[in-house]
Amino acid sequence: MSQSTFELTIEQDIALLKIDVQGESMNTLRAEFGPELETILDELEEKSGLKALILYSGKESSFIAGADISMLDSCTSAEQAKQLSMDGHKVFKRLETMPFPVIAAIHGPCLGGGLELALACDYRVCSDWEKTALGLPEVQLGLLPGGGGTQRLPRVVGLQLALQWMLTGKQLRPKQALKAGLVDDAVPNSVLLDVAKKFADKPKRKAKVKLKGAAKALEGNSLGRNLLFSQVEKQTLAKTRGNYPAPMAIIDCVKASLEKSEAEGFAYEAQRFSELVMSDESKALRGLFFGSTELKKEQLFDGVEPRKLSQVGVLGGGLMGAGIAFVSSTKAGLPVAVKDINEQGIRAALNYAYKLLDRKRKRRFISHAQLQSEMAKISGGTDYSVLRKADIVIEAVFEDLKLKQQMVADIEQHAKSDTIFASNTSSLPIGQIAAEAARPEQVIGLHYFSPVEKMPLAEIIPHEGTSEQCITDTVELARKQGKTAIVVKDKAGFYVNRILAPYMNEAAKLLLEGQSIEHIDRSLLDYGFPVGPMTLLDEVGIDIGAKIAPILEAELGERFKAPDAFDKLIADKRLGKKTRKGLYSYAKPSPFAKLSGKKAKQADKAVYSLLGIKAAEPLDEADIAKRCIYPMLNEALRCLDEGVIRSARDGDLGAIFGIGFPPFLGGPFSAIEQIGTKQLAEEMNEMVEQYGEVFQPCDYLLKLAESNASCLDS
Repeated sequence: MSQSTFELTIEQDIALLKIDVQGESMNTLRAEFGPELETILDELEEKSGLKALILYSGKESSFIAGADISMLDSCTSAEQAKQLSMDGHKVFKRLETMPFPVIAAIHGPCLGGGLELALACDYRVCSDWEKTALGLPEVQLGLLPGGGGTQRLPRVVGLQLALQWMLTGKQLRPKQALKAGLVDDAVPNSVLLDVAKKFADKPKRKAKVKLKGAAKALEGNSLGRNLLFSQVEKQTLAKTRGNYPAPMAIIDCVKASLEKSEAEGFAYEAQRFSELVMSDESKALRGLFFGSTELKKEQLFDGVEPRKLSQVGVLGGGLMGAGIAFVSSTKAGLPVAVKDINEQGIRAALNYAYKLLDRKRKRRFISHAQLQSEMAKISGGTDYSVLRKADIVIEAVFEDLKLKQQMVADIEQHAKSDTIFASNTSSLPIGQIAAEAARPEQVIGLHYFSPVEKMPLAEIIPHEGTSEQCITDTVELARKQGKTAIVVKDKAGFYVNRILAPYMNEAAKLLLEGQSIEHIDRSLLDYGFPVGPMTLLDEVGIDIGAKIAPILEAELGERFKAPDAFDKLIADKRLGKKTRKGLYSYAKPSPFAKLSGKKAKQADKAVYSLLGIKAAEPLDEADIAKRCIYPMLNEALRCLDEGVIRSARDGDLGAIFGIGFPPFLGGPFSAIEQIGTKQLAEEMNEMVEQYGEVFQPCDYLLKLAESNASCLDS
């Protein structure tokens, strides 16, 4: 870091310190940051007559976006990580104890170490810009705030809010931060420094939170605080199921801020921070962060730049089409035209977008004027003329090959000659969809996951004839829509559905063997999945799963054959959550549901008699998880060996963002690395005799196991 990171000026007895990390688009805290800042603080302490110090950013769009994560990866021991934390404590303590008020003028993201720096200031003023955000998101990397955040934040906003924000990594908008007392004012950026200067005449602040109402009753006495911590610990363990150490460490550090002296509290934070830095869970989560960041910046083809798109077209106003239209307009910022066979479909898509935007308006994330502006970007019609200006048309119609081929022909006839046709198919080969196209080089797969506005993954599937320009343009659009985009080969199931199928099939076999619906789900929840396979099957739709299975079996072989149970469930009209009846039964939505105490979702005992299942002795949860997971890992290795995915990195990101593979394990390939290829092959060979050929280790796994090699090197 050069000496130009900080620029100091004095105006009318007020010191203005500009933070501007050279050569970077955003400010981040680095190891060199502390000594340089301390030198400036030494200089300021020697000046007489100074009234205040104001810290602000030289960047147009960020205050300090956090610490440089690569610093942590360079630590080879817990002691090194602990020293980083202690160094941060030292410099922030200097800020806190300056002889005059210190004010942070915040514009743009103020996250992690950036907020910890601001918390060490006496006053905080932020801009009301929509991209100004304040938070401590370290938990998302398996860490805790190591720059004093666990000690200072509770003193500013109280225990409940501090715990909630740190345990979730929540980022607050300006109005939320102001209401909570995290900042002292939120003003237009044009007057941010002027308003900050008004705090120069205020005295040094004593950090003591002013509690009101229920918060005061709960946090103002030891009995209430003990109850609060007890409930938070219970909820946290229920959510993490013990797989993530960071949340409990955060709670322990906040407790220490109450029970220990200030020096002991900060020392405890540094110790727990260092332990987390060296943990397998944090290393895996940091690896995902680096991999995702790298993927978003990656240029696929030398010399091929993405075209500037001016309009997106969407075929089909159903749930998928509506979601695609929403992210295209609100995230990518592009005008969207929706084409459906009837006006009802158009209205449904518009209504879907309105409900999502209105939810944001009610939570004060956007204004009514912004809602109207966003809605104005989405239009539609029943005639193909609405798509005549579209640069890319994304098809989201039924999984029918002839229908999709007809859609290609219609777009080639009615849209521009360079319009891309992107199919959202989840199972049909893109090469077959493009088989009768006049311009097959402009046909590609763009597979989203439901609900589109929430699920972060998109699979980009070129067929053999898709042009580099088409691939580049489609990847760029997906990135602008806020998606992690992985390019996968045009083979049955692509990547995500292909590795998911054996996992789901094995779960179904366990059910037929007499394991209960709840026990199977609980086993995989404990393993780290966000939902169990039985619940997932209901959410996706049992009929959808039944359609995909034969396609996979036909192209990839007997190991993808689904249990016949699916046919019996469909015959009984058990399609899942959408029909309120599947493996679980779902109560009708009711405003009194919570008061009744009845669960909205309950395992349906009728399933057992329908499928002729006799209850068996419950298997160990770890064994159930292994039964479901090992075929998935095996299939992931096949996908890597066959070039379905370009790298283990893409495979890990795809599984985590597409199906919720446990992030703390780092993805399927990182999980294989932890097990060891040799041990995995040995265990699967042992399982073949008991559970069948689906557990036969693939050739690639056997090859890796023979030399005890890592799959991450591929």
